[in-house]
Amino acid sequence: QVQLVESGGGLVQAGGSLRLSCAASGRTFSSYDMGWFRQAPGKEREFVAAINWSGGSTRYAASVKGRFTISRDNAKNTVYLQMNSLKPEDTAVYYCAAAQGSTYYFPPSGDWGQGTQVTVSS
Repeated sequence: QVQLVESGGGLVQAGGSLRLSCAASGRTFSSYDMGWFRQAPGKEREFVAAINWSGGSTRYAASVKGRFTISRDNAKNTVYLQMNSLKPEDTAVYYCAAAQGSTYYFPPSGDWGQGTQVTVSS
């Protein structure tokens, strides 16, 4: 089990950039696959990006591919989401999650952060 704390959210104009961070506690961070998800008002939580335990494999939602980059620093127990060319439709609460064994499944009852708000103005 890991505890996750997101940071870096805020208000930005369309076309701008933000970098989210997710700091994890525990000495086994490097064994976890990590993901970013988001939830906009009135919508279901959706997948954004994921990275495997070593950082050697990543995947993205079609809506963010080419604009967002997920990365991790296992020495710092942190995963990042660099968001460029932001659009108003990227406005949401962004969550990080941890899982073991796959970047395709992050159990809803698993390890999740509390979220950080990203607001993109037009």
